Amino acid sequence: MASSSLFIRLSSSFAYHLFFLLLPSAAAQVSPCRTSCSGIPINYPFGIDDGCGSPYYRRILVCSDSGQLELRTPSGRYPVLSVSYSDPHILVSDPFMWNCQDGEAFRPTRPFSLDTSTHFSLSPQNDYLFFNCSEDDVIVEPKPIFCERFPDRCDSSCDSASYLCRHLPECASALGGSSCCSYYPKATESLRMMLKYCASYTSVYWRSSGVNPPDDQVPEYGIRVDFDIPVTTRCLQCQDTNKGGGTCGFDTQTQDFLCLCGQGNATTYCKDLSVGHHKRIGVIAGTATAVSVAGVVAVGAGIWYLIRLRKKAPVVCGVQSNENRLF
Repeated sequence: MASSSLFIRLSSSFAYHLFFLLLPSAAAQVSPCRTSCSGIPINYPFGIDDGCGSPYYRRILVCSDSGQLELRTPSGRYPVLSVSYSDPHILVSDPFMWNCQDGEAFRPTRPFSLDTSTHFSLSPQNDYLFFNCSEDDVIVEPKPIFCERFPDRCDSSCDSASYLCRHLPECASALGGSSCCSYYPKATESLRMMLKYCASYTSVYWRSSGVNPPDDQVPEYGIRVDFDIPVTTRCLQCQDTNKGGGTCGFDTQTQDFLCLCGQGNATTYCKDLSVGHHKRIGVIAGTATAVSVAGVVAVGAGIWYLIRLRKKAPVVCGVQSNENRLF
């Protein structure tokens, strides 16, 4: 009888520890999406954790180890100055571009580019200034006089009479005797060609100050990148506070929509009782699925242990007694 009680205690202890071994795998189903980086809000359609936001912008924004929010493009990673969701755009700075501190000491630069397969585009509110261009290779002429005389060559000319060249933001006299002209490259290749014959360049965007619109535009250094917000019915339902207030995300393996909830992930919205929250769990932000590999191994080991124990139990004439029964 004593051995039977001992075995019951051992079995209970095994089940107890097995339960807590499996418990972390269930808790690991949900990893909350970070909502800010370097003080900049991270909202849909963006995410800095894999599986958060829209798959269209997967791995586009990066929160660096130093806590700096960066935009990843084919030409590099650029510090993000701000993100607007009401007027969808991102402002980034390019450390390789000319700035007021450079003056006439032009540094080697590289063209800023975007992945054309994404939902990003360079804003028409950007102006590009090029410095010390070779007039043998670049049409450097004042507009609109040149355009009136040669309308067919107007789009190919770099405007030497640009307002921004004559009124550089923050440092009107920084260029000294160096030349300046304004040109809007329509493609990355045209930008590369300009830099081949110009010493350097910089980007200026027109920021709305909010005073006396529409005459409230203020020029500042930086690159404005516009983006689209893909709005879907499923995402709106997921975010609806009356339906659970979830976070829009996606399955990192299939990129199918997922609503990230406090108790797991759903394919509709958090309070949808017809959907089992733990039946379809994607690997969100690197977390495990519903049952971890360690849990499966533990269950298998436990079953193997009980079978061996049963085989070793003494049996007298094929009859279990109080001295040799397993349960």
